[in-house]
Parts: sequence; structure tokens; C-alpha cells
Amino acid sequence: MVETFKKTAVVTSVDKLAEDIYSMWIKDSSIAAAAKPGQFLSLYCKNGNKLLPRPISICEIDKDRASLRLVYRVIGNGTEEFSHLSESDTIEIMGPLGNGFSLSDITNKSNKVILIGGGIGIPPMLELAKQLPCEKQIVLGYRDQLFLNNEFEQYGQVYISTEDGSVGTKGNVIDAIKEYGLVGDMIFACGPTPMLKGVKAFAKEHNIPAQLSMEERMACGIGACLACVCKSIEKDHHTNVNNKRVCKDGPVFYADEIEL
Repeated sequence: MVETFKKTAVVTSVDKLAEDIYSMWIKDSSIAAAAKPGQFLSLYCKNGNKLLPRPISICEIDKDRASLRLVYRVIGNGTEEFSHLSESDTIEIMGPLGNGFSLSDITNKSNKVILIGGGIGIPPMLELAKQLPCEKQIVLGYRDQLFLNNEFEQYGQVYISTEDGSVGTKGNVIDAIKEYGLVGDMIFACGPTPMLKGVKAFAKEHNIPAQLSMEERMACGIGACLACVCKSIEKDHHTNVNNKRVCKDGPVFYADEIEL
């Protein structure tokens, strides 16, 4: 079982990557030592009116520097507050939370995988790309502006899709996969539910096992409030109904575990 910590972390940098997209490095040795690709942190605002934490996926883990990187989109007052932090500021965090990607199925360098990230589901794929020991085909889907794409290039071949066709394939990530005829032994994906539906259908059609990291609104982040459930194939032993808690049981599930 992964031990979860609530700590006061030190911010070491905050940089703007694109319009409303920010990258923040924070320093905390215990959380950095325990974190795995696909997990997330809960970040707490200093404003006491905002009681609930904001869940943000871990983008990178630097155990040597005891640091973690978070890349997030500003979508409300909480993330707006985080974007104005600067070096040496502190922030209350809890983590690492959730179950991340399983790397145990990828046993050697002869494996070939497809990594898929869509929108703000792109950042958590970066640490996964760093840690997987095999050939990686990396498919990134954007609405318009690009971010992080150059950082993926050192870990595998990168394919890009944009809705307007301004860069790469016009359309979505599945359009890019089909255009380039990509196949693999495993699919790893993170993004909005419509994208994950398409990935699950593609994986089933081509008989490729897939791990999907779900995006969902969360409240507590630790599985207590049941605000972020998704529909599952099997009954949940906590509630005896067909659901899973995205924050606690996920956010990563095998595609055949959940219904989308």
C-alpha cells in the first residue's frame, strides 16, 4: 500500500508554458520518493474560503532532487492562485494519491507501446515515457496550442493531432494512430472521457490491452466522499454497486474494468 503524506512543500519554480498552462516544480523528499507515474497530488489553497483541495496529476518525478513537477491548466480561482506562486513560496499538498500506471506488463526492451495524451491529460504521460524501458510511440492530442511536445521527443517518436489541423493530423488522437498505422503491445492513455472512449474502442478492435487514466472532478481525493465514481464491470466491495472511486481505485484502470 502506498503511504500518503500531507506536507508543506516548497515551490522552486513556476513557469508559463502556453496560454493558461503552467508548470510548477515543488520540493518534498518523502512524496517524491514514494510517487509513481499516473498518481496525483491534492493542492490546498491559502484562501480559507476554498476548503477543498485541487487534484493535479504528477508530470515528472526527480527523486535525486526530491522534487515533483505539476503541469496544469488555470480553470478557476484555485489554479489561478497556484499560477501566481513563485520560488521559495510554500504550498500545502497531500500525496501521492491514487493508483498509477502498472509497468509490470512491460518486461523488456522488445515491447512496443502507444502512449496517448489529450489536452491536460498530456502531462502525466511524460514521467511514464521516462520510466518505460521499451520503444514508445507517443500520440499527443491538442485543441490548438501545443505544450510539452518537445520534451517528449527524447523518449520516443511523437505524433501530434490538432482539431484544426494546424499541426500534425487534423482530428483526434485516434485519427493520428490510424494515419500512421500505429500498433503496440500495450496502450497507456490519459485524457477526457470522449477520448478515452475512442481509445477503449480502438484497443478492443485491435485486441490490445489498455490502461486508461481518467479525468474526473474530485472532492476529498482519498476515496471517502464517493464524489468521483465511475461505472465498473464488477461490483465495488465498499458500496456493493457497479462503480469505482476514481481517486482511490484509479485514476488508472484497465480498459476492461470500466464502462465509458
